[in-house]
Amino acid sequence: MLIGKKVYLRTLEPQDADQLLYWENDPENWKVSNTIVPFSRELIQQYVNSAQDIYAVKQIRFMICSTDTKKSVGAIDLFDFDPRHQRMGIGILIDKNERQNGYASEALELVEVYALDQIGIRNLYCNILEDNQDSIRLFEQAGFVKIGHKKNWFNHSGKWLDELMFQKELVAH
Repeated sequence: MLIGKKVYLRTLEPQDADQLLYWENDPENWKVSNTIVPFSRELIQQYVNSAQDIYAVKQIRFMICSTDTKKSVGAIDLFDFDPRHQRMGIGILIDKNERQNGYASEALELVEVYALDQIGIRNLYCNILEDNQDSIRLFEQAGFVKIGHKKNWFNHSGKWLDELMFQKELVAH
């Protein structure tokens, strides 16, 4: 477990399936997760029960839990693990009822230390749609630098959005 002041991060447990099903099937989250079809409970349960070996599946998801309430307030994913080039993608979701509490920034700090110290990641990257100002602000405040701009990359309900690419080189503390 990775522990901070406001949150702690833990790997998935079987009881997380219902919460993940809720988040994954919320149409408000589909734009950032690039989902177009709801997930079944069985599929989510299989995902939760699958091995979390980052070297085998090239990804890992942590539940973000409040240190005060002990309840899950979000999830943070490391994906596209490339051990040779020491890089991975990162994505974060905070429950819409738990936003603006500092959970995302602390979870990001914790997972950066984990990525660098435990699995030897040198670079983290993320892709954010241009209209997601909260995520852009979060990652910029965490030291991510905009490295690219994909024009008219994402079609959301007939409106084309640009996607911004951010990267952070991790350094030993």
